[in-house]
This record gives sequence, structure tokens and C-alpha cells, in this order.
Amino acid sequence: MTLFRLDASIRTEGSVSRAVADTVQSAWRAEHPEARIIHRDLGIDPLPASTWATAVGAGMTPAADRSPAQNGAVALATSLADELVAADAFLFAIPLYNYAIPHHVKSWVDTLITTPAFAPGAPSAIAGRPAVLVTVRGGGYSPGTPREGWDHNTPYLRRVLADIWGLDLEVVEAELTLAEVNPAMAELRPLAAQLLSSAHTSAEETGRKIGQRLATSAA
Repeated sequence: MTLFRLDASIRTEGSVSRAVADTVQSAWRAEHPEARIIHRDLGIDPLPASTWATAVGAGMTPAADRSPAQNGAVALATSLADELVAADAFLFAIPLYNYAIPHHVKSWVDTLITTPAFAPGAPSAIAGRPAVLVTVRGGGYSPGTPREGWDHNTPYLRRVLADIWGLDLEVVEAELTLAEVNPAMAELRPLAAQLLSSAHTSAEETGRKIGQRLATSAA
């Protein structure tokens, strides 16, 4: 059994998305103690900025005429696709940055789309497999708040992960995660703590559920 985990937070200490994803992974791992974890950390080790464009260029160039850079981009894109295809379940920890998807995650998605396994219009190589998206937002974006509709991260990821790649997606969310460090949000700290606690509870339940589902299917 193999779990693929993607982290995108640029913070290694104090990252809420990493902490909530740890809860999902621990619950899943409790059902599969010997499982393999494939971990890609785009927050710490992003793809080279030129990878996507170079891979696109390679796709328009006969293989015999490709440059060393194009061959390298194709090889990297293929390895990224192989990581996903090798997994039985998926855990994506992706925070909202500046109202949108982190640019290093968008580059990863774009690069994957250059591969045959994830090419537009092609059957998804990972359709039907279970996945968890952990997403956190520093402020409040819920219905009725001033920033309702400003979250352009979660809808995009739902489209890619569920609608395009066909994953059986569960979403675990937390809001107001900057309340503890932003004096202007001090009055929201009790609510932020409640939302974070709920996120960890949901993360544990979701990780356990997916782990048990895979254990049953493998039996």
C-alpha cells in the first residue's frame, strides 16, 4: 500500500497545512503500518521555473531533435507522473496564498499535464482512487464574510483533482489560521482555535476512513 503526499507550504515550522496533513497521515498509517509514503515537498523543493515551458516545447519537437534541457524536462515530468500512478491514496496539503493556488503547485500541475498519463482529454491514470485535500486559509472566506468568493485555490484544486483526474476527493479545511499571529484578528482567536480543532478531528476521521476502505478492498 502506498500513500502519495504533497506539501506546498513555504513554512516548515508552524505550518497549519502540514500539521493537519500529519493528522491525516497518522490516521491512515494506523491502518497500514508498513505502508510506503511517497513525499514530494514543493514548498521546500519547488520545480525549476522553466520545467513546464521546456516540457511543452519538447512535446512539439521530434524526440531525436530535442535539446538536453528538453530531455531533462520530459524525464522530470515523467517521474512526477510515475509518483502519482504508483500510489493507492493521495494527501495534498495546499494552503491558500494571495487568494489563489501557490505558484509552485500550479507549475507542478502544468508539468504533469504534459505527460501522457495526465494529458488533456486522456483517461486519468489515477481515476477512482481516494484522496484528501487539506487546505487552510489565513483569513475568513466563508459565506457571509467580506472575502466570500475570494478563495481561488480550493475551487481550482477540486476541478483538477476530482473533475479532471477523477480522484475520489475529500476536503479538510481550516480558516482564520493567522489569528494567533495577527493582532488585528485577536478577537477571532477563540473561533480560530475551534475551527482548527474541528479540522484535526475531520482529518483524523478522513484518514482513518480512507485507510479502512483500502484495507477492505485489499482483503
